[in-house]
Amino acid sequence: MARRVGLEVSLACAEAVKLANADVVAAYPITPQTHIVEHLAELVADGHLDAEFIPVESEHSAMSACIGSSAAGARTFTSSASQGLALMHEMLYIASSMRLPIVMAVANRSLSGPISIWNDHSDVMGERDTGWIQYFCENGQEVLDLTLTAFKIAEDPRVLLPVMVNMDGFILTHVIEPILMPEQAEVDAWLPPYVPQLCLDPAKPISMGMVGVPEVYTEAKRAQVQAINDSYPIILEHWASFAKQFGRSYQPVESYRTEDAEAVFVSMGSLSETIMSAVDEMRAAGQKVGVVRIRLWRPFPVAEFTKAVAKAETLVVIDRNLTFGAPAGPVATEVRALLFSQGIQKYVANFEAGLGGRDVTRDQFKEMLAKAQKAKAAGQDMTCEMVGVKE
Repeated sequence: MARRVGLEVSLACAEAVKLANADVVAAYPITPQTHIVEHLAELVADGHLDAEFIPVESEHSAMSACIGSSAAGARTFTSSASQGLALMHEMLYIASSMRLPIVMAVANRSLSGPISIWNDHSDVMGERDTGWIQYFCENGQEVLDLTLTAFKIAEDPRVLLPVMVNMDGFILTHVIEPILMPEQAEVDAWLPPYVPQLCLDPAKPISMGMVGVPEVYTEAKRAQVQAINDSYPIILEHWASFAKQFGRSYQPVESYRTEDAEAVFVSMGSLSETIMSAVDEMRAAGQKVGVVRIRLWRPFPVAEFTKAVAKAETLVVIDRNLTFGAPAGPVATEVRALLFSQGIQKYVANFEAGLGGRDVTRDQFKEMLAKAQKAKAAGQDMTCEMVGVKE
């Protein structure tokens, strides 16, 4: 039986790695993910997790060590954020191209400059095209559960891709929440020991990460694209099996009060829960509005998202990252591209909110909706607007 505990979300992530019986943890501390790897170091040192903890000199080295350990057949975990994730950038492509099932928690944080240790999604959006499966958590329970599913998904022989579990820095990582903690035996029954399909072995030498000359590079990349696209139904399969085993279900896209909504907010991460409370207030005032939350970012849930927004006339897309020199943020850009490719006409307003950890209030969401509706009625485009800018 699961037991309910009050636990900091960072520690819940680390406890999920313990429950998964990871073999190797290679990490470097950086705010706000440090508590995750600090707790894992304690668990290893105290004998609660039989794993190798590799303290390294940089995040680039952390991912390099993970690549080596995963290639040798070990269940491997790391964690990072912000500038550290950016320093890993080169090696993230290597991990996905070599089809190594590494799991990484990202405590989302702003990128410099100016220096900011607070939350937005600028770090992970810089890594969205590195070939990793990526999803966003809304609360602490999701962090624990989806970290467990990340190992199951990554290591499936039909997938063999690294998985990035995103959680908002400080807003989630440093907050104590009630967590249902499953028993070790229950997790062991659902997540068996990792059996590598192909790994480095002195008795059976192989080459990994070879040079891709022009005659083979395109085909190698096509195979990688196919692999992440093919992972989609397998992700759903393992989320469904998790629900059957543990009683908590997750979908790639989840909707809230959208049945008759004329306008919906589109969001990712912990901010979604604030939007839901704002929607409740707007509903009480007679406005037909809802929320569509994107949990699975890569591969993008095309069919589920299209279905989720089908009835709404207006989409209010919340980005938590700037795309410099572009007409819209990354989430809004992808939403517009998707709708265009499907021949679907919607009014899409884009707001960039919560940059550098700035609070976004329920009243501000009400203002965003009012601005979008006013612009739509006037026939004006709302490509992008930054929220709460001080004059």
